[in-house]
Amino acid sequence: MNAPFHLAFPIKDIKTTRTFYGDVLGCEIGRSTEKWIDFNFFGNQLSAHVKPEELAKASTNAVDGKQVPVRHFGAVLEWEGWHKLADKLKGVKTEFIIEPYIRFEGEVGEQATMFFLDPSGNALEFKSFRDPSQIFAK
Repeated sequence: MNAPFHLAFPIKDIKTTRTFYGDVLGCEIGRSTEKWIDFNFFGNQLSAHVKPEELAKASTNAVDGKQVPVRHFGAVLEWEGWHKLADKLKGVKTEFIIEPYIRFEGEVGEQATMFFLDPSGNALEFKSFRDPSQIFAK
């Protein structure tokens, strides 16, 4: 079992963050104050801190002909869970930076991926590997 990670990051406000991570992504809400809120982010601890002056649009790098935000975080989900989340996000009219698609289809490391922003402009990537043992395949 991998140890869960902890990530603290800036947000604009608690209300929209609570709705997005809690209702849209389905993360359990932990402790909170008027200045920060914790989430169970797929088994990991996220701490969102109200600090709008810390927010900045992420630069991008070209990857597979797409502009990937350099600064981003996310989760690796099981294959069916990724597809369910992609369908849910499409259903709530999420504006994707990179629409859900399959990379390396039929090759080593085949994976599903998608990128989008949270309400504060933080870039998230969710991915899944058809064969989870290939997460670090070369």
